[in-house]
This record gives sequence, structure tokens and C-alpha cells, in this order.
Amino acid sequence: MTDFMGKDFLLTTETAKKLYHNYAENLPIIDYHCHISPKDIYEDIAFNTISDIWLSGDHYKWRVMRAVGIDEEAITGNASGLEKFRAFAETMPQIIGNPIYQWSHLELQRGFGISEPLTPESADEIFNSANKQLKNCSARQLMRRFNVKAICTTDEPADDLHWHELIAKDPTMEIKVLPAFRPDKAINIEKPIFADYIHLLEKTVGYKIEKTEDVIKALLDRINYFTEHGCICADHGLDALMYEAPNYEIANIAFSKAMRGEPISGIEANTFKTIVTIACAKRYTELNWVMQIHFGCLRDVNKPAVALMGSDHGHDAVNSRSGVENLGPLLNAFEENKGLPKMIIYSLNPVDNTAIATIIACFQGGGSRGKLQQGSAWWFNDNRPGMIQQLSDLACNGVLGCFVGMLTDSRSFLSYTRHEYFRRVLCELLGEWVESGQYPNDENYLKKLVEDLCFNNTNEFFGFNV
Repeated sequence: MTDFMGKDFLLTTETAKKLYHNYAENLPIIDYHCHISPKDIYEDIAFNTISDIWLSGDHYKWRVMRAVGIDEEAITGNASGLEKFRAFAETMPQIIGNPIYQWSHLELQRGFGISEPLTPESADEIFNSANKQLKNCSARQLMRRFNVKAICTTDEPADDLHWHELIAKDPTMEIKVLPAFRPDKAINIEKPIFADYIHLLEKTVGYKIEKTEDVIKALLDRINYFTEHGCICADHGLDALMYEAPNYEIANIAFSKAMRGEPISGIEANTFKTIVTIACAKRYTELNWVMQIHFGCLRDVNKPAVALMGSDHGHDAVNSRSGVENLGPLLNAFEENKGLPKMIIYSLNPVDNTAIATIIACFQGGGSRGKLQQGSAWWFNDNRPGMIQQLSDLACNGVLGCFVGMLTDSRSFLSYTRHEYFRRVLCELLGEWVESGQYPNDENYLKKLVEDLCFNNTNEFFGFNV
């Protein structure tokens, strides 16, 4: 029997073990998409208890706690840190097969050197042990412990990037912390917050925004501002991927209705979104930014719960109508506009993997290596089966050797273990292919594949230069 979460966790062949321990295990981390607060990094915050760093803001854990019947007071309510930790420990033995079980134990092992399984019986001892270590361990120290070399945070166009400015001037901070441009609130015109956000953007840019062209001008101005602050990528989050033939008359009708709080049709909304997205993509291309598109999420499904707690509290799901059929027309519009940037495209619906891989293959070329990327297994898919499926689908329909690898998409300073999890899954899959005779046991090529997929491709694709 294999040891629980031992050194060869997820590695079952000798080739997999060799690939991981010799080449992947000690590689640095570049986390090109996360939701870490730059303010927390600049202030190098400390944590009072493990619950503060582990359970605060983690909707993955909140969902399973609700599923086993934990009262909301002990999840997102005002219960003490110890009470919340005990509640999560009560959940843990029941979630066998869930990646949260494995992630959590990797975080305990790598963050605190705790190898004991978390159970209701061990909860208090683990809580106290972790808390003692946190007294001498800040946010930056955790990043260094995980060998993080660079990250991109998630920042709205109206953000003044004050904390990024301070980090950039801090001579004691050797880790690159760059902003990533996230224009969702100015593009997703169908959302209730759209008009309020446009008014906020007006204050930021210093002029009135009265039509679609003004939205584009404001976003391009902010893209330039972000560039001055070291930004090298953008991330567009869409419930469903859209494409409508650009028509400024329809887009401006949609804009006027949205600013008055009136309902708009799907065609009107998608026309506006398509036009603005094409304009942004053109500017990203000129700046050599990487454009990421995340789509396929069914947001805020439980309306009463969202009304009580707000969004991003664990009430989202996979959208079966992801709009993947619009990917081809949208990329074609970028190309026709001479504005097809380097891109990473993610769908929350794993059914879309093959469609994405085959569509982006139609737009590769021009001497660029892996210019268009199928994104890593995301959110509900960043587990062992999901990663294997994404890697396999990409390998079958594209070039796995060009893939830019994993990210955390997390708000926690302990989530860097997801890179380890991915690296173990990757080495196991490569090892399986080698030992079954599907790929030669050539150490030089295998070493390069592992190092490229875990670090080098990301560093080169984005231009982090670390």
C-alpha cells in the first residue's frame, strides 16, 4: 500500500517518479492568474490563525461544508477561527475523492510540515501547531517558501494600482507582482452593476462616457495606464462566449438602455460586447500582451443566498450553454481586424476541450510558438481527472509541448501547492505514455518537456523574464 500523501503521491511508475523528483519538484512557480490582494503583499500581512488564511474567502471549501450540513455561521458567519476550523475538520473525512481533501493536506504538509490527516480528533492539535508557525510567517515569507518568482493579480480598469506602485518601489521585494487588466465590469453590459461602473470609470478617466466609442476610448486609456505599471496581460471573464456582427448603432442602443436601467436583448448585449472586445484585443496585440478569456460559468445560481451573502460565495456552477461555437467567429474577427493577440482560452465546461483545441489550431502560425493556448483545467476541473482530460485533449488535437501550464486562480497564499498537484499529474501522465511505449524514454527530451510545461513556457510566453 502506498503511503498517504507520501513523496510519491500520484506517481505510480518509475518514469513518473523520476520526471517529478529530478525535474519538476524544485522548479520555481510563476502564477499568472490569481486573486491575491496586492495590498496584502505590500503590507506583508500576518495571519492570526490558520482559519484566516485557509477558510476566509475559499468558496471551494465553503461548498463542501454546506453539503455536509455545517451551519453557515461556521462557514462565512461570525464563528471563531477555531470553531470554523473544527467545522472544516468535520467535513474532511467525508470528501474522499474530492481534490480539496488532497489540496488541504498538501497545504498542511508544505506550509506547516504537518503530515497527520485532518480529522475532528486531530483538529485542535493541528490548529494550534499551524498557528504557532504563523506567528513567524507572513504573506511574503509564504511566497518565498513556495519558490514563487512572479504573479499576476486581478485588477479592474478603474483601479489606481497604488499598491502595485508601492510594491515596485520596495527594494525588499524580489518577487515580481504585476497587475492584470480585468475589464469585465465595463464590458458585461447585461449585468446590473454596469451603469454604476461606467460612472466610476468616468471619474477615473476624467471625461463623460456616452456611447460605445467612449467606452472603448476609456478602456484603451486604462490599458495604457496599466502598461506603464508593468502589466503584460488581460483577462476577460464571460458567462458565455459571444459573437455578433459589429454594428455600432445596435451597440449604442444597448449602451443607452443599460445606462437608463432598461432591459436589453441578447443580440444587443452581445453586439456591444463583441465590438468592445475586438477593440481591446487590437490594443493587446500592439502591446504584445497576453489576452485570457474565461467563459462557461453559470453565475449566482442561488439568488436568495446571493442576496444574503453576495457573489463569489460558492453559488456558481458550470454553464452547459458556454457559447464555445462563437470562438471561431470571434477569433476570425480579431484576425480580420489585424488584432489577434497571444491568447489563453478557458471554458469551465470540459465538454468544450476538443472544440477549443481544434478551433485555436486554425489560427496558429506566423512563426509564433503556441500563440493561442487552450487554458489549463479551470475551477471545477482543476482536479486529477480534469487535468488528465485537458492535457490529453490538448495533446491529441494540438501541441502539448507548447502548453503554458498551471495557475492557482486563488485568493490564498497557501494555494501554490496546486502547482505541485499539477506537476505530479503531468509527470504521471508522461510516465504512463513512456512506459507503455507511446513515447521514447529519452531523458533529454523528457527533461525539456517537463521543465517547459512547468515553468519555461510560461516565462517565455508572457515575457516575465525571471
